[in-house]
Order: sequence, then C-alpha cells, then structure tokens
Amino acid sequence: MKVLCLYGSPRVKGNSATVANYFLDSCKDKGAEIESFVLNKLNYRGCQGCMTCKTKLERCVLKDDLEQVLDAVRDADILVLSSPIYYADITSQLKGFIDRTFSYLVPDFFTSPNPCRLKPDKKLLMILSQAQADDKLFADVYPKYEMFFKWYGFKNTQVIRACGVNEPGDAKKREDLIQKVKDIAKLMIE
Repeated sequence: MKVLCLYGSPRVKGNSATVANYFLDSCKDKGAEIESFVLNKLNYRGCQGCMTCKTKLERCVLKDDLEQVLDAVRDADILVLSSPIYYADITSQLKGFIDRTFSYLVPDFFTSPNPCRLKPDKKLLMILSQAQADDKLFADVYPKYEMFFKWYGFKNTQVIRACGVNEPGDAKKREDLIQKVKDIAKLMIE
C-alpha cells in the first residue's frame, strides 16, 4: 500500500503537519510505503487554463516541481492532503496543487461515465487544522474538495478536523485527536 502525503502548510512543524505525521506513522507501522512533499518548498504555478491536458496531452503541460507530485498521485493508494485553515479555506499552496489536478480529467469529463485518468478506488484523507474551536466554523471546506476527489474516483474519503489548535504543539496535547488518527489509519489501511 502506497501512501502519499502533501503538506499544504508553510509551517513544517505546525498542527496540520503534526496530525499528518501521526497518520503516516500509523500507516508505516502497518507496512505502508510512505512518500511526502512539502508543497511550500516546491516551485510551481497554478493551472493556466490552457486546456492542453484536454486537447494535446493526457497530463499537465507545465514543467515544474509539481509534475513529480502529480505523477506520485497516480501511483498512490491513499492520498493525504494536510492544511491549516487560512482565511476560511485551505492554504494557497494546497489549492494550487488541487487546481492542477484538473489535468486528471478526460476531455469529455462532463459526460463521460469514467471522467478521470486516475485508476479508480483510491482513498483520500484530508487533515484540516484551525485555531477556531467551534467546529461549525469552516465546516464547508472539506465537502467542496471532497466533491472533486470523488469525481476523480476516490471512493473512501475521510476528514480529520483539528479544531482549537493554534500554537505549534497544540495537536500533540489532544488525545482525542490522536485516537481519531489511529482509528482512521486502521480503517483506511485494512
């Protein structure tokens, strides 16, 4: 089983990364192969809307650091997207990646019974951390991205929301959060 983690936070020791690392450690303990990228350390552009991936190529035309990430998603069984909530949404680093996943869709994706070029039945875990303790705030973030990944053929999608974590290290103090991570890892790996 291959697990790919994309860290969307510019803070590599922040709470979303901490939660992701707990998940990756649990997967590694169960024998999974782990690969990860810190998106903030990569040099890439967002989708250019050029439509080359629909007219001339079956992949994104841009040649930058995100090319290897897009290829790694093709090989992964589980994709982990980790991000803090900034201004009521995921970070721009993660959003730039998600925009580039448009290249996974076939030209007639609106009408095709198989709209995506990825192998089906991948699994998705989205990890979102936020300083706000109220879990009703920003509850709309995950569903809008989950919709796209279900379109891409991801069947088992999960979310871990770490609410009320602001300072680095806050997630490590939350036994309920750590247990949820372990439970979801067990569910997704088996």
